[in-house]
Amino acid sequence: MIHIVKYFPDLSSEQLQKFAALEDLYNDWNTKINVISRKDIENLYLHHVLHSLAIAKILKFQPSTTIVDIGTGGGFPGIPLAIMFPECKFTLVDSVGKKIKVATAVATELKLDNARFINDRMENIKDKFDFAVSRAAMSLELLVKVSRKNISKQSANALPNGIICLKGGELEDEVKPYRNVATLYNISEFFKEDYFSTKKGVYLPIK
Repeated sequence: MIHIVKYFPDLSSEQLQKFAALEDLYNDWNTKINVISRKDIENLYLHHVLHSLAIAKILKFQPSTTIVDIGTGGGFPGIPLAIMFPECKFTLVDSVGKKIKVATAVATELKLDNARFINDRMENIKDKFDFAVSRAAMSLELLVKVSRKNISKQSANALPNGIICLKGGELEDEVKPYRNVATLYNISEFFKEDYFSTKKGVYLPIK
């Protein structure tokens, strides 16, 4: 939790309580359904929660913004973002039922009424959203392919509607087809811990 408070000092008491509750909830569920590596669960806040919140550093979503989290797994980045932006609406999608089960259970315990969960492939989702977010779930090319149809044309945020995804390692080849429109962010500019030294954020407007 220390990392969350350090970089987001203006959180409400309710938000702080929900972030604090994540540790016990994920520790408990991870013993039943392994959604986070057992070696990594002790790094829940740094590697998963704070990493997810890098998206909040790229864009502060306006109230009523609709966001779909593609390949959410156990609820990342969608659940931390839903806590961060309680006035926005989040849809978390994953094709693996047991992962959606964990994410749904965590959100239910937190009383996250601004998040809903769909066990399906993104290709089958027909709803429209302002933004698609994802955390290393698939290549940028595939992310564009499965979500382009779902991005609403009407923008109301500081960035035009599109995709914001979190990636690691070398991205030059992956971003090359979109180099004229994509924006890359070094997450180490937001968060100073060594873990983020190779982490990147990618924003791609979808017209």
